[in-house]
Amino acid sequence: MDRFEAMAVFVKVAEAGSLSAAARRLGLSLTSVSRQLAALEERLGTRLVIRTTRRLALTEAGRLYHEQARRILGEVEEAEQALTAHQCAPAGRLHIAAPMLIGRLKLAPLLPEFLARHPGLAIDLTLTDRPIDLIEDGVGLAIRIGRLPDSSLILRRLGSIRMRVCAAPGYLARRGEPAVPADLAGHDCLVFTTAPGPVSWRFQAASGRMTIPVSARIRTNDLDATIAAALAGAGLVRAPSWQIADLVAAGRLTPVLTDYERPSAPVQALFLPSRLLSPKIRLFADFLAERWAGREFGHEGMEDGSAGS
Repeated sequence: MDRFEAMAVFVKVAEAGSLSAAARRLGLSLTSVSRQLAALEERLGTRLVIRTTRRLALTEAGRLYHEQARRILGEVEEAEQALTAHQCAPAGRLHIAAPMLIGRLKLAPLLPEFLARHPGLAIDLTLTDRPIDLIEDGVGLAIRIGRLPDSSLILRRLGSIRMRVCAAPGYLARRGEPAVPADLAGHDCLVFTTAPGPVSWRFQAASGRMTIPVSARIRTNDLDATIAAALAGAGLVRAPSWQIADLVAAGRLTPVLTDYERPSAPVQALFLPSRLLSPKIRLFADFLAERWAGREFGHEGMEDGSAGS
């Protein structure tokens, strides 16, 4: 039994949900797929799938083996691509994941330029604010904001984002300007969040970090709508400085609590060590470092990009 072939068959079975569907996708007979799966289970000495009349389900051992098998097959594919990169232009699909806001406003508009440079590539873009598992979700590169715990992932810094609290001049003339973060208790706060439950805004003081609960006069899951409410004088909004830079420069929004702003949060590209040499991932990370190292995020919100691992 060819181990890599049997591994690939098992992964396809797990993803297809049935032996017959896997056989069709692989271009093999149902008998061949069933025989290879049985041989693999016999060699491993454990059941990988539980067969039912309609579908099959992975056992606990099957789930563990599926995760490792996907990783191994992905590493083999990436290694082959890296070895042949000097012989041909990069081709294939690149799966990218990014947070909703930065993905929609800052990443998606750059994709046509990247694809024009590399006609052989195609992109799957997933925008989500939930944590991404690169292996489980099949993601080649993920954009993350903020400092991350130590892990086996490779980090490449692309830039940074600073959050600012601001309001329309008319609101501040009517309600006054908060002098310290605790003053937010007496103000109308406009909150952008995609998570349920209480909301807090974080600040930095000489004594250390501060977390201030805020009462949301208006709460939305769309930052554009929240900023629009602030422009109309409804209250204070906390937003990335790059998104409000033009409004601040035009005098339509006024930053407050500037002495308590937290340091910029890094914007980073994450990928697996095994994919470090992948031509398409390296090309895309280089492209973002190039495009985001300038003023694409606004002078206030984006530091000079520095690439590193």
